[in-house]
Amino acid sequence: MTRPAFWLRCEKKEFERRAALTPTTAKKLIDAGFQIIVERDEQRIFDDSEYEAVGCELVENNSWPSAPKEIPIIGLKELPASTDPLPHSHIQFAHCYKNQAGWADILSRFDRGNGTLYDLEFLEDANGRRVAAFGFHAGFAGAAAGALALAAERRGEKLGQLNPYPNEEAMIEDVKKALGGSGKGVKALVIGALGRCGRGAVDLFKKIGLQDDDIIKWDMAETAKGGPFEEILDVDIFINCIYLSSKISSFITRDTISAAGKNRRLTVVVDVSCDTTNPFNPIPIYTINTTFSEPTVRVDLPSELPPLSVISIDHLPTLLPRESSEQFSADLLPSLLEFPDRNTARIWTDAYKLFQKKLGEAAEAKAAA
Repeated sequence: MTRPAFWLRCEKKEFERRAALTPTTAKKLIDAGFQIIVERDEQRIFDDSEYEAVGCELVENNSWPSAPKEIPIIGLKELPASTDPLPHSHIQFAHCYKNQAGWADILSRFDRGNGTLYDLEFLEDANGRRVAAFGFHAGFAGAAAGALALAAERRGEKLGQLNPYPNEEAMIEDVKKALGGSGKGVKALVIGALGRCGRGAVDLFKKIGLQDDDIIKWDMAETAKGGPFEEILDVDIFINCIYLSSKISSFITRDTISAAGKNRRLTVVVDVSCDTTNPFNPIPIYTINTTFSEPTVRVDLPSELPPLSVISIDHLPTLLPRESSEQFSADLLPSLLEFPDRNTARIWTDAYKLFQKKLGEAAEAKAAA
């Protein structure tokens, strides 16, 4: 009988150093009878030799388009823009199920190639909870980036390029140093504080020295009254960590920022949720995703007002690529072990039904365009 297999593709997004399969997880799959094929990738935090050492088969960088059609392709971030049909099964974050920019074009590639998308964002357990997510490290890294941006603004500068850290300790020390040795005196508000992402943000703030009373933790109870929220204007850093699934009131707007005048305390907004092109984005004060090379964008405000920077990087966990990959891949492993039974295993059948539904919606949108 042919062994089940996964093909780990390289990541083409700039600065992306994470991996959906780590050498640790790859070995566990191999021990369970899988064949693991790994594309060589100098950008990945894990060396090619680490995969080779556990029994993976190494192939050329970005060679997945010529892989046998029956081998599923696993990756993390979206594929580079193209019109080429996609005939394989792809396991990845595709960012096309919530009507993001270009969503119908992405799905049409699967339709034309007769391929399948199993979107990692929508693999859920029986309780509707994602089986694997980068949430904690996204919040942790987002809070770190926000603190670095605050330190830069206090120096009268704009935050420069962000580079991935080798480990959590190095990140914490770098942030504390930027703030003059400690984050004491900094005030932050985290919305979505009870979720994985929010807990990560709170953890980082504690580890860099913010006092507990200066970490304001909001979740659904606090936002139930509907925004905009004046309280956001009274902190140094606002971190948005919610999972957006439907239209909600805006948390903050240009009008509320302008109305606060010159005495506004808010200096940095970190939109970890990063629903930049989502029509329901509750932070309608910016319009672009920022990047590791250009991590902030200024909000367009009257010139007499103090500047306000937004961080909207959609792959923040890659600031801690090794740790975040290990955690994510370990959480994903039980589902991957079930993949050979994807026609009956609930996690995969549900993901396929959702794909078919979104495929139909994309076809309707294309027809109506």
